Amino acid sequence: MLFRSGIRDEAGIAYWLERGINRVILGTIALRDPELVKRACARWPGRIVVGIDAKQGRVAVTGWSETSTMKALDLALKFEAAGAAALVYTDIARDGTLNGPNVEETVDLAFQLTTPVIASGGVSNLADLQALKKHEDSGIVGVISGRAIYDGRIKLGDALKILQG
Repeated sequence: MLFRSGIRDEAGIAYWLERGINRVILGTIALRDPELVKRACARWPGRIVVGIDAKQGRVAVTGWSETSTMKALDLALKFEAAGAAALVYTDIARDGTLNGPNVEETVDLAFQLTTPVIASGGVSNLADLQALKKHEDSGIVGVISGRAIYDGRIKLGDALKILQG
């Protein structure tokens, strides 16, 4: 199987999970085929994460080239009872900008769900991690940081102290 981008069917999910990947993230397909995501959650309990990328609260798909009319919360609610292990919420207006995460929108989303939320997009420093950590009682269980770690703005050891402490 040649991997291009995105996992689009049960065969693709099985391919990665059978090779030792602990969890897969389903993004665009969550909007396009929510029943597939629900079936995957039932077949592989605790191993399916739903990725929701949003622009101004609306779900963006296909590498962020399309913004749908679906609200991020409405899509997330479709998977509440399905058993998704977590939801990765990315504010694409912030992703890669190092301008800080959209804490308010992420907290608002997490507070309305029982599914754990992983914050993504814009994390630039330890203060951003502290701001998200303050809201872990809302359902935020993790954070993704890329660029800030790659360029040394965030030292992994310091981040772990904040997030585990």
